[in-house]
Amino acid sequence: MNRLEDTVSRVFSSGRLIKMIISGKRRKSCECRKVTVRPVQIKGEISYQAEFTFEKKVTHENLDASRAEALALKLLTEEFKQADVFTADEDMHILCSKPERPHITTGPATKDMPALELSHNRKKNYIIPEGEPAAFLVRLGVTDENGNVFRRSYGKFRQINRYLEIVEDVYEYLPGDRTVRIIDFGCGKAYLTFALYHYLHDMKKRDVDIIGLDLKKDVISFCSGVAKDLGYDGLRFTVGDIADFKSEGADMVVTLHACDTATDYALINAVSWNSRVILSVPCCQHELFKQIKNEIHQPMLKYGILRDRLTEYLTDGLRGLKLESKGYDVAMIEFTSLEHTARNIMIKAVKTGSPDSPKSRKALEEYQRLCEFYHVKPTIDRL
Repeated sequence: MNRLEDTVSRVFSSGRLIKMIISGKRRKSCECRKVTVRPVQIKGEISYQAEFTFEKKVTHENLDASRAEALALKLLTEEFKQADVFTADEDMHILCSKPERPHITTGPATKDMPALELSHNRKKNYIIPEGEPAAFLVRLGVTDENGNVFRRSYGKFRQINRYLEIVEDVYEYLPGDRTVRIIDFGCGKAYLTFALYHYLHDMKKRDVDIIGLDLKKDVISFCSGVAKDLGYDGLRFTVGDIADFKSEGADMVVTLHACDTATDYALINAVSWNSRVILSVPCCQHELFKQIKNEIHQPMLKYGILRDRLTEYLTDGLRGLKLESKGYDVAMIEFTSLEHTARNIMIKAVKTGSPDSPKSRKALEEYQRLCEFYHVKPTIDRL
């Protein structure tokens, strides 16, 4: 199942799907003969349309990426045995007579990505509109020199703008009388780090000091070269581990898809620095999988996939409560997933109170009760 889930997740999170045809009924009683899923434009947004083909009729349903992914996985495990997937990168045939042991074959791409242009109205709403060149987008291969988004990069373009919408929402909490200090833990290829610099420095005309941290030396070397080429003097990249990183502090801490407890260490650092804003998209929450014990839930916890998902949500819920106990207003919001993972929950935390407030004390009590109920001690407990 993990392989099938990972494959389906990758197809929809990449933004490169052209068409998926799901067929081969498991039961003769199934009235639907096949289901075709393809990307469509609805009010300027890229969604997915599922076309259900019956003997005498065809019906349609429009879905966002996460619901389309869930539908495809459900169909392949319960209703149909195979899928032919066409993406801009490759063709794929998925045979899952036994969903726990799918047979997946791939070959060269045979179809071109459809041109799904963003509507005029939607362009106006983007913080970085299409058609208005931004140097970092050109340098990173997202747009051409005229600001036109390459078809293969629409997913990344939308993700960047969604990220900047979130940054704009918390902008008022950043200091307005001095250089804004930001640390981006696990920056990777730094599309969003460059976007953050562009937004704050080029658009908001603020002095910034942004550090991008990652363990991969080749990635840091690449990002440093791009920053130098663009003349981004307030942006620097360094090789380092989140848990060991030392700093005098940061007004804003970003951690996108830091794996497992790396997210906790980033949050612990942020709170110790009294950072005003924290944006975190956790990933691979494995820590509590072996810890969790609960007599009431044990009949459910024996199923690995359910245990995994429950501990994933429990981990992030405990992180949110722990941040609230330190005086942060916390929201769990949807964030466009990155290409290599379907994780799309962002923890948005803004420092507005103190640990001594009634709200903070209540959050700490709720945190402690949950830990006792599930018999867990997460890394965030060190906070």
